[in-house]
Amino acid sequence: MARPFNHKLLRNCCNLIFLFCGVMLVVFGFYLINDSKRILLSRLLVTTSEQLNSLPQPLFYYISIAIPVAGCVAVFIALLGYWASYQQTYCCLSLYFSSVIVLLLAESLVCLAITLWPHCLGISLDESKMVKALQGNYGVPGKEQFTNAMDLAQTRFGCCGMNSNINYNTSSWKLQGYGQREWVVPLTCCILHNVTDKMSYLDPKPVNITQCQMLQKMDYVQNRHEVPCLKYLENWYYEQYTLFLGASIIIAIVEFCVLLSVIVNCTKQKHQIL
Repeated sequence: MARPFNHKLLRNCCNLIFLFCGVMLVVFGFYLINDSKRILLSRLLVTTSEQLNSLPQPLFYYISIAIPVAGCVAVFIALLGYWASYQQTYCCLSLYFSSVIVLLLAESLVCLAITLWPHCLGISLDESKMVKALQGNYGVPGKEQFTNAMDLAQTRFGCCGMNSNINYNTSSWKLQGYGQREWVVPLTCCILHNVTDKMSYLDPKPVNITQCQMLQKMDYVQNRHEVPCLKYLENWYYEQYTLFLGASIIIAIVEFCVLLSVIVNCTKQKHQIL
């Protein structure tokens, strides 16, 4: 004779996976907040002056705080699920069910906003805006975060400027003399002999600074990065987006399984009462 299916065991297993996802969110959030370079690069995604002024920290800094908070909420709801499983009442199961529904809807709205309306979160990959941001903020006093972020991108990706290495010709950095007047591009646009150093973007050491700062392409071609950074930044952003979306989909599937297990359990209890 076949043994009856244990619906309570199914719900507890789904809830255990849900609890594990919450713990992993907390761990990943703390990992992200310690990944200073990833956070710094995200400063380049916020490209309007109003957004730069309104956010004292790069965008990913706030995301790194939001992720462990969401993880803590998930852990709390999972523990609530075990309590509801112990109580075995419709009231407790309904509270648990509603909590998972609210969390699932919140995650869906965030994912939808990032996918369809990224500008609502201050994310922009508009070429003209990013060029203007570079020309208006790079090297300007008080915009050190943006300057360091651009230097990091140029050393990490081996690129120069946003859509061209001549972006600096009409930038505040060049026109207002924030850099060395004889420099054509920042040192991070040069080929560096210390490029493997983790902090090379803060202390760039060109292989040949004289040739790097030449005006003619035939003179600087072997000593300066020529490829613009915009495409690299776009690819980097989509890598982060894919990682976030993939994790969100996995958690959403787990939450959906939890909801189904609660529904099945409540249905079984109803049949037993009848």
